[in-house]
Amino acid sequence: MAEVWQEEVRGGFVEPRMLGLSGREQIQSYFEGLAPRPPIHYLTGMLPTGMDEGSVTFTMPATGWLQSPTGHVYPGALAILADGPLGSAVQAALPPMTPYTTAELSMNYLRPIPADGRSLTCRGRLVMAGRTLGLAECEIADEDGRIVAHGTTRCFIFPPFAPPPEEPPVFETVREETWDTPAPFEREPTGEILPQDVWDRMSGLEVMRGHVRGELPPPPLHHLTGMRPTEAEEGACTFAMPATGWLCSPLGKLEGGTIAMLADLGVTSAVQTTIPAGSSFAPLDLKVNFLRPVDPDGRDLVARGTVGHRGRTIAVATSEVRNADGKKVAVATGTALVLPDRPWRVDRPVDASAEAAEAG
Repeated sequence: MAEVWQEEVRGGFVEPRMLGLSGREQIQSYFEGLAPRPPIHYLTGMLPTGMDEGSVTFTMPATGWLQSPTGHVYPGALAILADGPLGSAVQAALPPMTPYTTAELSMNYLRPIPADGRSLTCRGRLVMAGRTLGLAECEIADEDGRIVAHGTTRCFIFPPFAPPPEEPPVFETVREETWDTPAPFEREPTGEILPQDVWDRMSGLEVMRGHVRGELPPPPLHHLTGMRPTEAEEGACTFAMPATGWLCSPLGKLEGGTIAMLADLGVTSAVQTTIPAGSSFAPLDLKVNFLRPVDPDGRDLVARGTVGHRGRTIAVATSEVRNADGKKVAVATGTALVLPDRPWRVDRPVDASAEAAEAG
């Protein structure tokens, strides 16, 4: 059976004529069924669900597909959910024929998320939209209303590339295709989390090398996206991810959040290689600068993460993401809380905010 990322891509992209509408009208077209759902929706279940003055809301289920080897949702996967409403909050303030691009995405991770399928909600709020710069912030909450992450973005706004049309373009309702199988996010995930004894007896570097050599089973996220570690040494780790159409936004390019997720894996896995058996760590934050768009050509994106500082309680790492031609597409920095006397617990993930509060 083919992996999800090797299947025929589902979903579609917006018509160029859609730019003849204001940004707010473009987003409203999704609610009215006038624009197709993009591939990233069918892969993850992410979907715009609401829009108010100055804000846009998306939801995404915390499915088992997003599990890390420890059994909880990868923190970097939250960047996928955050990127949609953050960019849309800026987009909603733009006039017709005015493109924009996400230049920076920052995340603060507040608590671990169980991969139980419950819905996560992200509300992006516009901070400012000027002639060349747009800023927005968001909070991601679980179904109990607890804030699990906070994010911000900076977008570059370009001048209108043409006068707005004299008459706004008219669109017909999009008929959604039907398939013989459920959308990937609706399926039972494949892949494994690692049992407790692995974390008790193996260091982070040994675990990562076990994944690289295929001696340890890959987590569900690998089967969903093709993401995999390719090299590991103390203080450094490399991950690859095929740039498939499944990862695309409505514009037909890889969604920035998926690139941020790959960059995050480079950062956190580099930190993991410095963690001895019987210890653990918790990612605290991530900042990603996007340098160029990525086409869905199926070739590998590669993130190389390296630890720049490793103290007793804080580690700082950087990551570079390059395309198959070797061109740099993103750079990232992240911080992690190191817990030298706190063993990994598969049944109780590390709560970074709680651990930091106790340390303070």
